[in-house]
Amino acid sequence: MRNRLKVLRAERDWSQGDLAERLEVSRQSVNAIETGKYDPSLPLAFRIADLFGLPIEAIFLRDA
Repeated sequence: MRNRLKVLRAERDWSQGDLAERLEVSRQSVNAIETGKYDPSLPLAFRIADLFGLPIEAIFLRDA
């Protein structure tokens, strides 16, 4: 699964640490999600979507 997390974070000028703090996860978790090494749980995906004010499918994209 691909995602737009890095782009959305950069648009807000947030570091990975800033985003992690807002989501109440570790910076390493944010990095792993951004690099595609880890797919977030559904509750975390909803928190991410809520934080950015977007639907989940606008952030997380299926691999073709």
